[in-house]
Amino acid sequence: MKKKKLPIGFSDFKDVITGDYYYVDKTLFIKEVIDSGDKILLIPRPRRFGKTLNITMLRYFYDCCPDTWATDAQPSSPETGPRSQNPNAHLFDSLAISRAGREYLDKMGKYPVIYLSFREVKDSDWESCFENVKILIQEEYLRHYYLLDSRKLAPPEQDFFRKITNLTGTKSDYANSLRKLLIFLSRFYNQKAVILIDEYDTPVHAGYIHGYYDEIINFIRMFMGGGLKDTGQYLEKGVLTGIMRIARESIFSDLNNLGVYTLLSKKFNHSFGFTENEVKTMLEDFEILDMLEQVQLWYNGYRFGGKVIYNPWSIINFLNDEDKELKPYWINTSDNKVVDSLLSRGDVELRKELEQLIRGESIEKAIAENIILKDIDTDEDSFWSYLLMGGYLKQTAPRPDSGRVFYTLSVPNEEVKTTYQRIIRRFFTARVEPERVEILLKALIDGDIKLFEKMLKAIVLAVFSYHDFRGEPEKVYHALVMGLLVWISGTHEIKSNRESGYGRYDIVIIPKDPSQIGYVIEFKSVDKDDNETVESAQESALAQIEAKKYETELKERGIEHIKKLAIVFSGKEVFVKEPCS
Repeated sequence: MKKKKLPIGFSDFKDVITGDYYYVDKTLFIKEVIDSGDKILLIPRPRRFGKTLNITMLRYFYDCCPDTWATDAQPSSPETGPRSQNPNAHLFDSLAISRAGREYLDKMGKYPVIYLSFREVKDSDWESCFENVKILIQEEYLRHYYLLDSRKLAPPEQDFFRKITNLTGTKSDYANSLRKLLIFLSRFYNQKAVILIDEYDTPVHAGYIHGYYDEIINFIRMFMGGGLKDTGQYLEKGVLTGIMRIARESIFSDLNNLGVYTLLSKKFNHSFGFTENEVKTMLEDFEILDMLEQVQLWYNGYRFGGKVIYNPWSIINFLNDEDKELKPYWINTSDNKVVDSLLSRGDVELRKELEQLIRGESIEKAIAENIILKDIDTDEDSFWSYLLMGGYLKQTAPRPDSGRVFYTLSVPNEEVKTTYQRIIRRFFTARVEPERVEILLKALIDGDIKLFEKMLKAIVLAVFSYHDFRGEPEKVYHALVMGLLVWISGTHEIKSNRESGYGRYDIVIIPKDPSQIGYVIEFKSVDKDDNETVESAQESALAQIEAKKYETELKERGIEHIKKLAIVFSGKEVFVKEPCS
């Protein structure tokens, strides 16, 4: 069977289906939306996890009047009678929703739809942002321009409609425009309407980054409130997508009919992103099922309502790659400005936690489903919640405690790990000349331990101040070396605090080329209270490596050239020693 084209760059459901692109059937999402008892649904998911594809799918399913203003076609209405056939019905032929039952198919093509996507509203100032929001609203009004030719709008309503389409309305007019259009459509069709809003929070993120957060929050609150609050007699269903739920008091105040389903919720947990079975089918269709284990390592690991989910953008781009190269597709294209800014400004404690995550370890943090975006750089719960909801962490094992819910957090996969590695690199390059780091790492790869020690001493002096060593200095040095080793993670596997032989080593460096040098590293802090010296600490560390047989994993990997290093420190002084030959 000829392989179908992959929908690279396509996120509109109709384009994907009519273009005969490869499509993972998510049409039962429609059934879930219909079955939901919530009048309004907010479903936040990370970027590029299929939100636009799903919300345009809803649009083509529900809409009784798609894009008629630009054609000679006339919409169905009580005056003109129903269309003989829903023009979009063919899009759903042979898909799962077509077999879901008559009670669902009867809703196809029955409702007028208001569709707005804020996904491209990312302006650097409020004036430009508001102009683009006005144009977005104008375009949706133009799609329903036939309303002006009907007898359903009173003269003042016609004047309002023209102000919106002529871009001459006031800010208040545009804030009320969603509610007005909902009422106009409901009256024209004598039928409740559907509101679909994609990526509602994209301009809010832009406002946070560029300093107009209050302005965009105030406008979105009035706009959403007008269209969604107390409009039950006009509204059949409202569905909103975004990355996260902006806290109720900021935007969704008084919306008692709102159901919020974040990636912590079991509902809709398979509707966005690809499930394990879906990915297996795709790899089978492209005849590379033997790469499943590698694909899992790089692109799965997300937990949506307890279900393992793969990043769909990465899977599609990987399958489209002629060489089937495993690399960061999602991270290299998504908007990481907020994450980069937050992580780069972090203190010593945050850097330690990032390095824990890079090492494959987990941390426990309180997670809040409601996020006040402007507080994420000062409120720890909001900060970690933002990283989780944005797709930069995965969660397991919820633990309620004193009104908060704590989750065990870790990095989902190799692709996301590259983001944290980049942040660590940026931290060092802001304080240490990249050449020094390159010399240090080349010395390590070449086995020049004297040069490695010299460069490590210089980097420690440049990076640390004395207060960094309060508490647990051994962890500080461990984190520093792990951060430096990020640079060679492409050619070497870096492991930390893992079992090997008869104990747990501090760091093992495994070259992907078995002919190169492998390392076992043990850290020791000089305990002056016990009259310990640098020399005795070095001997103790090296003896521990030998006694515990930490080199076992390296030997099992076929590494024959193994070096064992003791890194001993006393304050900002650091010493490196290997056994005497």
